[in-house]
Amino acid sequence: MFTTRPTLQGTFGMVSTTHWLASQSAMAVLEEDGNAYDAAVAAGFVLHVVEPHLNGPAGEVPILLAPAGGAVQVLCGQGPAPAGASIAHYRSLGLDAVPGTGPLAAAVPGAFDAWMVLLRDHGTRSLAEVLKYAIGYAADGHPPVENVGAAVTAVRELFEKEWPTSAAVYLPDGRPPRAGDLFRNPALAATWRRLVTEAEAEAQSDADAEAKGGVGAAGSAGGARSRRVREIEAARRIWREGFIADALIRQSGRPTLDTSGSAHVGTLTHADLAAFHAHYEAPATYDWNGWTLCKAGPWSQGPSLLQQLALLPGPDELPAPGSTEYVHLLIEGCKLAMADREAWYGDATDVPLAALLSPEYSAARRTLIGERASYELRPGSPDGRAPRLCAAATAGIADGYAMGTPQPGVGEPTVARDGRTRGDTCHLDVVDRWGNMVAATPSGGWLQSNPVVPELGFPLGTRLQMTWLEPGLPASLTPGRRPRTTLTPSLALCDGVPVLAFGTPGGDQQDQWQLHFFLGVALREQVRGTLDLQGAIDAPHWHNDSFTSSFFPRGMRPGSVTVEDRIGADVIDGLRARGHHVTVGGPWSEGRLCAVARDPRTGILSAAANPRGMQGYAVGR
Repeated sequence: MFTTRPTLQGTFGMVSTTHWLASQSAMAVLEEDGNAYDAAVAAGFVLHVVEPHLNGPAGEVPILLAPAGGAVQVLCGQGPAPAGASIAHYRSLGLDAVPGTGPLAAAVPGAFDAWMVLLRDHGTRSLAEVLKYAIGYAADGHPPVENVGAAVTAVRELFEKEWPTSAAVYLPDGRPPRAGDLFRNPALAATWRRLVTEAEAEAQSDADAEAKGGVGAAGSAGGARSRRVREIEAARRIWREGFIADALIRQSGRPTLDTSGSAHVGTLTHADLAAFHAHYEAPATYDWNGWTLCKAGPWSQGPSLLQQLALLPGPDELPAPGSTEYVHLLIEGCKLAMADREAWYGDATDVPLAALLSPEYSAARRTLIGERASYELRPGSPDGRAPRLCAAATAGIADGYAMGTPQPGVGEPTVARDGRTRGDTCHLDVVDRWGNMVAATPSGGWLQSNPVVPELGFPLGTRLQMTWLEPGLPASLTPGRRPRTTLTPSLALCDGVPVLAFGTPGGDQQDQWQLHFFLGVALREQVRGTLDLQGAIDAPHWHNDSFTSSFFPRGMRPGSVTVEDRIGADVIDGLRARGHHVTVGGPWSEGRLCAVARDPRTGILSAAANPRGMQGYAVGR
């Protein structure tokens, strides 16, 4: 089939990210003998600079990693709700929902610490070596993509009237960043330079003190590694307890106009920052037709992709890919999985994940998929337990399709002049010549989500908007618990060996587009001896909004389906005949997938990136 680009192949290293500068920075790290994890950290910090409307250092990132010869792990960079972020506190402010912007919506920042833990435990490069690319683009400038300027333009009035620290960074000379110009963020560059300087000094001081005590050998390879680890640990401490922590807490305490229409202060404290540490978890997994798909646990929406796979009939029983029957089947299965997400997923110990993925439960749920589009939110009863839905979901069912008109899923946030946003995300995948593989989906800390912290050059996040101010729900706002996130990178094993890392931005749409991609890879013939990654990315995609949105103002559109027009008039007509409310988007309006792969038989590496949005690129050799 025709593809927009080739699936890249090589044996040295492959990178795919949502921005070409991040991809090439990661590749530069590989060329300097860094590994996949060094490269991923460098790319992650570059994405903070070049896609500030989609992610930032005070946001969050789930990371899936498959060390060569080791087991797949999840590194959780999702911070919890602060200790003071209780339902009672928000209700006392007269709120019935967590605002979509402002410090009240800020969880404990998690991204920075996750990147540092990845670098410490699996990388080989120093803090300065991985940060130099981000520092260079922030200090010397980079040509911004058009969507940065569009996001700033949409909130210009808010910045000028209410968030002057953001105007100082994103309205230089009184105008938004423009494609073709150089855009700089000197405050951010200064933050990372100071961090590196202080971390190096602290690490050297510790090493000197240790040497005086007669411990260690400063000139040995082990001593060099120890200094590297010391620098990273010092950087983590500075983030949690030093000048960065001080600035974040000051910002949280500044009254800020948010989507409620009032100014509020946040709940974040020094104790919250000091207590957070990124940590490892075992992945949630599901076996399908020789593949094992690995996702983060039900504190993310990741298991919804596993449930969608479990709801499918056997590969030999699937309708022809791309047909009306195929698209209808995937849409209806997605509705059932996302209904279970709403009823059961959250940061809790009693999520019945094994039951949700069991063959018996999946078989019973599969019988609910009929020939017509469903307009109901239908969670199941795993282990006989009764589901409980939030009030917004119940209202959404009652209001039906009148909730609103679906929009093409271009993957960029929509931003209104009053500061309301639907946040979006970045993604990166890396595989190196040793077989190390990583997939990460950084998000949050968007430039339009909170005012820029003037001393630092970046804002706080707003992930708490995904929680409910109703007690007793899996995703209720609870101090110390992680908000259920939409961020959901993927790793896939074939016959038990890591083969494929992939993911996409897109909020609630991520595990819809990833299912289409994964099936496109798993069911399609190989190209030149490797997986047809680019063909699966370029194929027409779609999404539905028949469940409660994770983002403020939390609407839902039962029966909605949004498709790329390339899907074909016959499929569009067929879906409408089955009762779907179809919105036809542009030919390249759905999905922003990235992917890398490794053939364990030959060691051949491959990569592909999404052409939609005109900024995602794969590189490698």
